[in-house]
Amino acid sequence: MKIRDIVELGLWPESKKTTSQKGISQLEELGYNLFYIGKNADLYTCPGEEQKVLLVRSDRCSVFDIPLNLEINGKGVSQTAISNNGAKFALESGIRTAILTESIDQSLEIAPRCQLMELCKPLEAEIDGDVVQFEFIFRNYLTGSLFEACQNGNDPYGLELPSNLSQWHKFETPIFTPTTKGIKDEPLNSAKVRELFPEIISSLEKLFKDFTKYAEENGIVIVDTKFEIFINSQNEWVLGDEVLTPESSRFISLEEFNAGNYISMDKQILRNFAKKNSWKEKSKDLKVGEKLDVEVPDSIKNTILDGYSTIYNRLSK
Repeated sequence: MKIRDIVELGLWPESKKTTSQKGISQLEELGYNLFYIGKNADLYTCPGEEQKVLLVRSDRCSVFDIPLNLEINGKGVSQTAISNNGAKFALESGIRTAILTESIDQSLEIAPRCQLMELCKPLEAEIDGDVVQFEFIFRNYLTGSLFEACQNGNDPYGLELPSNLSQWHKFETPIFTPTTKGIKDEPLNSAKVRELFPEIISSLEKLFKDFTKYAEENGIVIVDTKFEIFINSQNEWVLGDEVLTPESSRFISLEEFNAGNYISMDKQILRNFAKKNSWKEKSKDLKVGEKLDVEVPDSIKNTILDGYSTIYNRLSK
């Protein structure tokens, strides 16, 4: 399938830039053609007429949507393994993902970075007069932006949480805090979104609870998780490619959490380093297509890789 066919089917937004750059020769020779270069992964069309694409994770890094010249060797392979594991957990719970069970030739050097994906459209609906796409977020603990909102007397999701709750308060049952998906994620009223998608949200809530329990039994605390929902060619809803991964969830080892060390084993480590070194301010002068030149010590890179390794080893099924 060619990219023009994908666009015509409404499976790729015309506004999203594609590339004419050649991809990995090993893949191009087999009929996979690079058409999109993302911040951390690339997409290839597949040979044949089936509605699927090949996702190839890179070792590239980004934080706060800032493109960086930074690569962490081995990151792409680790992220793919964790993603496959999350998709397997969801599938065993009766929830399909856009990740296909078939795979490319495993003898290829690039294979550990690759996932074949079903082409789907993002879930959309009208809410408060606007047609929006969604991010469905479940939280076990009060922290981050929601804690700040509570402290300031704000109620962005209509949950009526008490203002005197402490940071890292654990909810008896996970709370649902949906947002729009876009350049800026805007909070949505939780009850209104539940009314729109009761079956989807109850299924995701159960998946999140089950995964939280499984993870804690294996030494990982799940702080929160973001799910992105898509509609496939059979008009069925499926989860996106980041399912229960460090790109969509916050993981903290149980021993660190119990010791009061709440640094998640994911890109939060890089975010903290970015804040310390004012990357946001430095990125303001970047031109379109430019990357921010950064230097990151091996100790930070190794901590990130060790976190991915711990997540995979403890949670792989």
